[in-house]
Amino acid sequence: MGYRKLGRDSSARKALFRSILTSFFQYERIETTEAKAKEISGLADQLITLAKRGDLHARRQVIARLMDEEVARKLFDTIAPKYSERQGGYTRVLKLGPRRGDAAPMAIIELV
Repeated sequence: MGYRKLGRDSSARKALFRSILTSFFQYERIETTEAKAKEISGLADQLITLAKRGDLHARRQVIARLMDEEVARKLFDTIAPKYSERQGGYTRVLKLGPRRGDAAPMAIIELV
């Protein structure tokens, strides 16, 4: 199949990912459903790899993908330098139990 649709059309899914990624880099760990966490993990890794490049084009690509320029600045100035030695795999998905309301499997996604 390729990727998860998460019950949304493409524009809603894109908006969802933008907001989750922005929150993720702002707080460095967030709790969400397992499917969203797994999907976000790869996108977050791509953005960190771009931030490690650190040139203007990479910065513009990251700002286009996030909702907040302040968060993009944090990604370039504090998060990316931490992973200068690491060749990928910047995020970790930890499974939690089911959510109380609808029993959706929950997970925490955090920076390694």
